[in-house]
Amino acid sequence: MHMKYDKLVRDKIPEIIKSKGGLPITHIANDTEYWQKLKEKLQEEVSEFIEAQNIEEMADILEVVDAIFICKKFDRHQVENVKAKKAEERGKFNKKIILEES
Repeated sequence: MHMKYDKLVRDKIPEIIKSKGGLPITHIANDTEYWQKLKEKLQEEVSEFIEAQNIEEMADILEVVDAIFICKKFDRHQVENVKAKKAEERGKFNKKIILEES
């Protein structure tokens, strides 16, 4: 029985499927498709984290974020600087403040 996926998977997944007797059908995404599939994968992993709330799902989110850094050629130090500037100007989320009205 074949399953349709049409989603970005980790690099070793086709090998794992083969080792279990399966026949994966794959292709290499172009840059446009890769970016779209990374966004879909990020949404998938965030949804899974919200459901499971565990360290494994958080690790999956970070793996996708790392791939986004590479795909979009974001400089990690520059992103950290922007993050620090926003924290300085607007704060973080540490005080657990809920804005009810404004």
